[in-house]
Amino acid sequence: MIQVVIRAIDILEFVAQHDKEPVQLYKIAEQVGLSHPTTANIVKTLLKKNYLEQMGRKKGYRLGIAAFHLTRNPFYQQNLIAAAKEPMEELTQQLNETALLGIIQNNKRVILHLVECNQILKVNTVMVADVYNASSSRLLMAYLTPKDLESLIKAVGLPSKKVWPGAETRTGLDNELNKIRKKQFVQLVSVYHTVGFAVPIYKDNIVVAALSVFVPESRYTESHKGKIAKLIRKAAKQISERL
Repeated sequence: MIQVVIRAIDILEFVAQHDKEPVQLYKIAEQVGLSHPTTANIVKTLLKKNYLEQMGRKKGYRLGIAAFHLTRNPFYQQNLIAAAKEPMEELTQQLNETALLGIIQNNKRVILHLVECNQILKVNTVMVADVYNASSSRLLMAYLTPKDLESLIKAVGLPSKKVWPGAETRTGLDNELNKIRKKQFVQLVSVYHTVGFAVPIYKDNIVVAALSVFVPESRYTESHKGKIAKLIRKAAKQISERL
C-alpha cells in the first residue's frame, strides 16, 4: 500500500466528519499521526486539487468542491445552487446556450452548477479554470476585497498581455477591474473561439458568485449580445432575490 495515499484519504475522512466546521492543521496532524510539515504538504496537494478548501489562515480546512463532485453531492453551497437552479434552467431554455454558476476558490474559477444547451455545437467548459481565462472569474475579481485581491495576485501573478491585454501591469489590472465594477458585466472572447458573458449575484449586497453564459464564436452576433445581456441580468436578479 502507498502510505501517502492512505494518509490523504485519512485526512479527507477526518475533515468530512466535521461537516462544515473548519478543522485546523494541528488537529489533522494529530489525528493522522504525522508531523506538521508532512501533513501540511499533503493538505497543500489536496488544496491544489480542490478536495480541500482553506477557510482563512487560522480557521482551518473543510471539504472542497472536488470532493462533492465525486458523487454529485449537492450539499456544497446548497442554498446558492438551489436558488440558481430554476432561473438558470429558464435562461438556458430562452437562449439555448450553456449557463454556469461560478465562484473563485483556491485562486481558481470553480463551477458550482452547469446547465447545458441542446445545440449540436456547444461550449464545453472545465470545472476548474485559471482566473484570468474566464469571464466569471474576471468579474468576481472586481469585487474582491483589496486584501483578497492582493493575495490572489501574489499567488498567481499578473496576467500576460496575450491573456488579458491592458491588464498585464498592476495599474492596468486595477483599471480593468474598475471598468467591470462600473458595468457589472463582462464579455470575453477567448482563444478557444467562445464568447463568455458574466454578471454578479448578490447576497446581502455582497457579490457571492457569477452567472455566466457561453456562446460559440461562430454563432455569436451583436443582436445576440443584447438578448443575452438582458436575460442574464434578469436571471441574476432572480437568483439574488432568492438568496
